[in-house]
Amino acid sequence: VRTCVGCRGKGSRSDLLRVVMVDGVLTPDRTARIPGRGAWVHPTSDCLDQAVRRRSLTRALRLESAPDVARVRLEIEGRARP
Repeated sequence: VRTCVGCRGKGSRSDLLRVVMVDGVLTPDRTARIPGRGAWVHPTSDCLDQAVRRRSLTRALRLESAPDVARVRLEIEGRARP
């Protein structure tokens, strides 16, 4: 069971998307195997927006400034398409 950093709701690993910083870029970790500190978020735009607004990604990943979420947003939008 993992906790979404956006909505703070609980979910299984298969229900959430792990994100991790790789070379200074916030990257979706589809397999949950990239080494390093990660954060979990529901793969919805609402949860990602909440995480950005609350700065919870910055805290969870122990960053100095807010990360660019463009790659994660593209991943989420790609999952939503049939």
